[in-house]
Amino acid sequence: MFDALKGLGNPLALMGKVREMQEKMGQMQEELGRKQVTADAGGGMVAATVNGRMELVKLHIDKSRVDLNDTDMLEDLIVAAVAAAQNKASEVNKAELQRMADEMGLPPGMLPG
Repeated sequence: MFDALKGLGNPLALMGKVREMQEKMGQMQEELGRKQVTADAGGGMVAATVNGRMELVKLHIDKSRVDLNDTDMLEDLIVAAVAAAQNKASEVNKAELQRMADEMGLPPGMLPG
């Protein structure tokens, strides 16, 4: 479990390991930024797509199901769809961080999440 941390008593080895971890974190953040997840609300009336940085990249509204006289409901559905997509993206990010920690042999909780 701690094989990845062997030799960290040596300051040069420690610095090298920290640099390696920083590079891997940077690569993972780039990968997560390219991933997109979609969630909907109102039975598909509104669908929101966010990337791994939690940025809204697409919003789809099924115009055939929208009641223009009830914009309050539409606004609520938009908020709900965006929140659901962000929650889904957050779960993907957590799973990727855990995978990375496991690959590096780090104990749980060592990487931010």
